[in-house]
Amino acid sequence: MHPVLFHFGAILIPAYGAAAAVGVLLALLLTQRTARVVGLHPGQLWNLSVVALFAALVISRLLLVLINLSVLRLHPSWLLGLAMIHHPLLTAVGALAGVGAAALYARRQRLPLWPVADALAAPVALGLAFEQLGALLAGSSYGTAAGPKIGWAVTYTSVLAERWSGTPLGVPLHPVQAYAALAFLVLSIFLLLWLPFRRQQGDVAGLWLLGMGVAVYLTELWRDPVGRGSLLNGALDGPQVAALLLVVAAGLVLLERKRPDKRNEIRTASAQRAENEAQHG
Repeated sequence: MHPVLFHFGAILIPAYGAAAAVGVLLALLLTQRTARVVGLHPGQLWNLSVVALFAALVISRLLLVLINLSVLRLHPSWLLGLAMIHHPLLTAVGALAGVGAAALYARRQRLPLWPVADALAAPVALGLAFEQLGALLAGSSYGTAAGPKIGWAVTYTSVLAERWSGTPLGVPLHPVQAYAALAFLVLSIFLLLWLPFRRQQGDVAGLWLLGMGVAVYLTELWRDPVGRGSLLNGALDGPQVAALLLVVAAGLVLLERKRPDKRNEIRTASAQRAENEAQHG
């Protein structure tokens, strides 16, 4: 594949970064539509998304610097190459930082959390689809070795893919990044179509959690396990554990949305009693 899209002298334009940037831009544009559907101001959701993206990028890069601080002290110029490194741990930390920043911004701006989550669900899935396309081009988070009958296997030959992501060269691999990209794209389309018909606030966010959990768990079956952690003697890897937690969170969110609001029941019962007393008074 092509870890580098263009060369401008000594400046490289990495495929992963370019694809991720396109995904971010399309996701931001899509939020302008979804914000209107849920009754939010598009500008506020745009600002919230930018804050979340900035927080995710800064925190994940700072963590990478801290992990490699001893090496960077000996080779300061290697700091420029950190942007090419991608790892599930960095992704998880960046995602948590982004969610935290978004929640704080929403609370400060007094934005309703469930409509915000519903509006962001489809755009985030779309952005992740393009991120996985970038990973496919770069060789990041590569798949397991493919058998001879897999006609759609990918074979990496670029030394940069090996240097940046540890991708094995000359070996046919499952294009698991493409599997994930397709799953996220289908999820984004489904959530976008479902958004106007959601029954209660938070339903779309719950379905996003469920869809992401299922997609991540299944696609991990074809990802190379190196560097992804393991649990239960290798039965599960780190992302699969996170996927199971997403599914559990989805169940809790969807169940919560179905529970009756006790406060509304109390207010309704009080109003009915007052009306009955007025009629028989």
